Amino acid sequence: MQVSLTRRLVAEGLGTALLVAAVVGSGIMAQTLAKDPALALLCNTIATAGALVAILLVFGPVSGAHLNPAVTVVMAATRAITPQTAAGYITAQIGGAIAGAVLANAMFDLELFSMSSSVRDGFPKLLGEGVATFGLVGVVISVGRTRDAITPLAVAAYITAAYWFTASTSFANPAVTIGRAFSDSYAGIRPTDVLGFVTAQAVGATVGGTVFSWLVPQPTQAPSR
Repeated sequence: MQVSLTRRLVAEGLGTALLVAAVVGSGIMAQTLAKDPALALLCNTIATAGALVAILLVFGPVSGAHLNPAVTVVMAATRAITPQTAAGYITAQIGGAIAGAVLANAMFDLELFSMSSSVRDGFPKLLGEGVATFGLVGVVISVGRTRDAITPLAVAAYITAAYWFTASTSFANPAVTIGRAFSDSYAGIRPTDVLGFVTAQAVGATVGGTVFSWLVPQPTQAPSR
């Protein structure tokens, strides 16, 4: 069934908003209830993974549930979607991410627009973002081309692990990174650190898209839409 572009754009915006609300909201709750940093991160991880599976299953049939400009750019580069559609997706994702952070702030009675003061800089964290995004793009391409039905589970499983094996706790998503700058909370990122994270994510996505498109060739060329 052909889905209209309007519905796909709404799905991308709404899906990204719910994802960021889950990440930021669970981070605020974890910080409030758990005094141990490891326990707080574990709570944040579990909530994010659960929400991610559900959101991907809900919006996947509508828009493909990219929810991530890095994924959208790779899909456009592999001609799975047109550049025009990709531009619309990215705009909707960024707008949705900011809205999701504002929603999380509102749910926990925080200032709606509170720019984050959480410092996330330095080469180790940037390297972690590059690695996290490289792996995420690899999962999306490889599993999407071979066992598409389980892609939501594979993506959530990878992000769950990457929360813990990367120094950056795996943002791996430019839109989510921008959105998280709008909440001065556990899951936030200082606005001045956003560019570094997004740059690292772009490098990871570019390398990942190149490597995994070669490793797992697309059986048949999907029509652009």
